[in-house]
Amino acid sequence: MSRKIVCVGRTLFSALIISLLSISSFSQIQLREALDFDGDGRADYSIFRPSDNTWYVKNTSGSVIAQQWGLANDDQVTPGDYDGDGKGDIAVFRDGTGTWYVINSFDSTVRSVQWGTAGDEPVARDYDGDGKTDYAVARRSGGNMYWWILKSTGDAVWYQWGLDSDYVCPGEYDGDGRFDVCVVRPGETATSQAYFYVLGSQNGFFGAPWGVSSDLIVPGDYDGDGRTDFAIVREGATPTDDLVWWILRSDGAGYFTASFGLPAVDSTAQADYDGDGKTEIGLWRQTDGTWWTLNPSTGAVTSGQWGIEGDLPVPTYDTH
Repeated sequence: MSRKIVCVGRTLFSALIISLLSISSFSQIQLREALDFDGDGRADYSIFRPSDNTWYVKNTSGSVIAQQWGLANDDQVTPGDYDGDGKGDIAVFRDGTGTWYVINSFDSTVRSVQWGTAGDEPVARDYDGDGKTDYAVARRSGGNMYWWILKSTGDAVWYQWGLDSDYVCPGEYDGDGRFDVCVVRPGETATSQAYFYVLGSQNGFFGAPWGVSSDLIVPGDYDGDGRTDFAIVREGATPTDDLVWWILRSDGAGYFTASFGLPAVDSTAQADYDGDGKTEIGLWRQTDGTWWTLNPSTGAVTSGQWGIEGDLPVPTYDTH
């Protein structure tokens, strides 16, 4: 696997970024808590094994969690901090019934919440900024996309945002501590221009052209400014060509690219594994269960083995 990082600079609007950093620190924590099962400020290696319906989590301290939870053929993994204790909770969304099943990390109690219907796509995030993940689904109906959000306070809201052919990509794009609804709209062909459209909770509508229709969407805060960056992964022309990550920095410093991963064997698994406040480019290799991470700031590469062939890396819940 080769690796290459190309950074493209642009004039920084420093005063704006400094002011945003102070209000965005909380939101940055929310970007990684869904995968931080021990609360140490670092995402943990976590997989779901369909053969036994079990989550296997390896914490950064080396301790292991093995928890049977969910049904491989019916459920989608939906980790999040639903109880607000700063740790990720094991959770699934059952498509057939629109029911969420969560194990609270705070006290190991179990809760089930019916929110959604068959065919909905789970998009649970912290949309109101209270430190708890909200139950949410995206529903495609009548040519449009509808977002239905059940806040942790019990209030419910909905938005019509996107077309039924769009891809969901919720993230914290405007730096106010609340996640925003967002879609990516593909073009007419696989190589046509794609567009990000954000309904910001603070700044209203904004967006940008980024990527093409066939790209994977890999949201994350790669530059560490507390805001989600527009980011995509592009497969090469052949199975042996590297995956190429294209990330448009929200801090105003241009964009960078990284050649990292192989499309035939790797799944995207971006997260903040080293606790530096930035999302690392991440992969899980299906053939040997090895995790590979690339720090965009330093170029450092790390690896660790966790999982076996046939497992599903939990971080892929945030790849679309």
